[in-house]
Amino acid sequence: MKGTMTMDKTMMGMSGMSGGMTMPMANGAGMTNMMMMPRCTMKMEKTKTGMKMMCMASDETAAAMMQNLCKMLAGGMVSCQMMMNGMTMMTCNMMMGMCKCEMTTDGICITCCSGDADCCKMIQSMCDCMAAMMQAGCTCCMMMNGTPICCGC
Repeated sequence: MKGTMTMDKTMMGMSGMSGGMTMPMANGAGMTNMMMMPRCTMKMEKTKTGMKMMCMASDETAAAMMQNLCKMLAGGMVSCQMMMNGMTMMTCNMMMGMCKCEMTTDGICITCCSGDADCCKMIQSMCDCMAAMMQAGCTCCMMMNGTPICCGC
């Protein structure tokens, strides 16, 4: 895997990724909503109050792109799509917690936490499930407001 920027055919037209709809162009022709997104290394870990997702890119441009996307979409709902062979296996919406994005030297760190014990358990359970799916070969696409921020395993 040489490049850190990717635009997978598997991401085009997937429900939840671009809404599965086409955006009309000025000339009337339709085109699938596509975007280049950084390929990164992702790590997920449980914390006392929820979970932490680290998205790290070896390329400065990819890291800067992730950081800029996070800044633009700050405060939006964080979700993760677990995919295998281009098919969505599971989608996790972190709506039960408070998520914040912090910049790191090589990417971003998203922290999702909750003061409510049951919501905290849900976040931690999703962390365990997503980590196990990535270990088994799934790719995780992390999104804010439905916009892909990074994709990795």
